[in-house]
Amino acid sequence: MDNASNKLISLFKKYYLSEEANTLDNTKFRLNNCTYSLESGGSKNKNKVFYVIQRSPGAGLFSNLIFVLNHLKISEKHKFTPFIDMENFPTIYNEPTKIDGSKNSWEYYFHQTSNKSANEIKKSKNVITTNSLFYNDFTSNPKKLRKIFKKKIRIKDKYLKLVQSYYNINIKGNKVLAIHYRGTSYKTSAGHPFPPTFKQMKNIIDKLILKNKYDKIFLCTEDKEMFNLLKKKYSKNIIYIESYRSFVDDAFRIYPRKNHRFMLGKEILIEALIMSKCDGLLSTETNVSNFIKIINGNNKPKFFRIENGYNSTNEYYAMWIWYLKKILPKFLGGFGKSLNYSKH
Repeated sequence: MDNASNKLISLFKKYYLSEEANTLDNTKFRLNNCTYSLESGGSKNKNKVFYVIQRSPGAGLFSNLIFVLNHLKISEKHKFTPFIDMENFPTIYNEPTKIDGSKNSWEYYFHQTSNKSANEIKKSKNVITTNSLFYNDFTSNPKKLRKIFKKKIRIKDKYLKLVQSYYNINIKGNKVLAIHYRGTSYKTSAGHPFPPTFKQMKNIIDKLILKNKYDKIFLCTEDKEMFNLLKKKYSKNIIYIESYRSFVDDAFRIYPRKNHRFMLGKEILIEALIMSKCDGLLSTETNVSNFIKIINGNNKPKFFRIENGYNSTNEYYAMWIWYLKKILPKFLGGFGKSLNYSKH
């Protein structure tokens, strides 16, 4: 067996196998009733090891990005050639037809990490394909991912240009508070942070505006009810982009417009990049806020993390608790008007 194949075996043993794992043969291993294979589709590129990163069906755009970054760290450490395959392993963002000439949903938004094609990689001698698990030793810590992001990730130029144009027209010369409000699914998701009520949001926004003298609010939310309430309340100062919003968690369950799934990724990418250019950001801790910290480091925006408690880990109870706490007075465990936040 050549050196490249030996390195492939070593990687599998280190990252995918526990002490209880059974070696089936030189190229196959079984762990928790799953078999992982070292692939060889041909004789091309004998001196390369291709590291195919997949996460099917995946999750939100920035959850997928953080997953990819962790695997890029592994591939860099072992001098493998990474390739992100979200065509043969589709995600929730994939469209049935090509976007910008590609069926690989990674390439809708980002440049590919290798100049080799998926077809050539399939014909290569040494190929490892990841599974879609997020391992315990993976991280979402922005400090730990910033270096690999700056080295390996390139956002498509057209999105950067759209963001810069929006900034020049709507933000430049103003002091802007960005708000990333996760509603809909967060109201009922077990173990997730509770989103604030409108009364809580109004209370904290007014405090931040008074204290920091913000001129405008850039609002990013998928929750149509909160969007309507905040737009009405801060109509003279609020700015936003036209993105998909709903009253319930249905973004990936319906298909109301052309290229809807691609558009969902495009919109949150643009919104996140705009928020990264604002002076302040009010948000729960999300993959979106972590992405902004990855690209900006300790520069602006100033982060204000919403702290409204966490939902039950029991999925049945989690469906009702937010709605109950919304109507209960604070002395009976309700949310009340106040909202805690911390600077980060």
